[in-house]
Amino acid sequence: MGIKKVGIMGGTFDPIHIAHLQLAECAYEQYELDEIRFIPAKYPPHKRDRQVLSESIRASMVKIAIAPNPHFTCSDIELNRDGYSYTSDTLSDLAVMEPNSRFYFIVGVDSLNYMEKWHHPEEIFSKAVILCANRDELPREQIDEKISFLRRNFGADVRLIDLPALDISSHMIRETVASGRSIRYYVTESVYDYILKHHLYREMR
Repeated sequence: MGIKKVGIMGGTFDPIHIAHLQLAECAYEQYELDEIRFIPAKYPPHKRDRQVLSESIRASMVKIAIAPNPHFTCSDIELNRDGYSYTSDTLSDLAVMEPNSRFYFIVGVDSLNYMEKWHHPEEIFSKAVILCANRDELPREQIDEKISFLRRNFGADVRLIDLPALDISSHMIRETVASGRSIRYYVTESVYDYILKHHLYREMR
């Protein structure tokens, strides 16, 4: 049995939007992955200062957004764990559960820029290849310097994803809904309908 190449898309997904899906698909194609696994966070430690929708609602939006794509799956591994969701714990658990899989953790360059400050970064870098998307947010020289730093200090294997520019964020979507404007085409039609049906984000700022 060969090694399965599994891409990991972790996040709050509050809500999931088309830039998340585009990033996952580009990683899947460019690195010939077998699967992209979306893992919604239960209690994201970096979002303690703002209100986050319940994990069940966020996970439901992920599942309906990825349903049409046969190589996208969703895992509840972090939702079933007590306490905050740490990537280091998740990757350590996955390494034990799936010894015949190789994991590719997908991040944006904003996350890569401070990954050494994450919870037990040495565990993250030892358990997964890091696939980083740069939407022209940082100069290439600065990204290369960060990659060299992580390789030198943590033995990290960091590779870049070619990604078309698409300036969409979950924060922008929440703000757009709260202001009464349309988010159609920023999210999938299924997620758009879900947000409208359940009156999500209308009172959030």
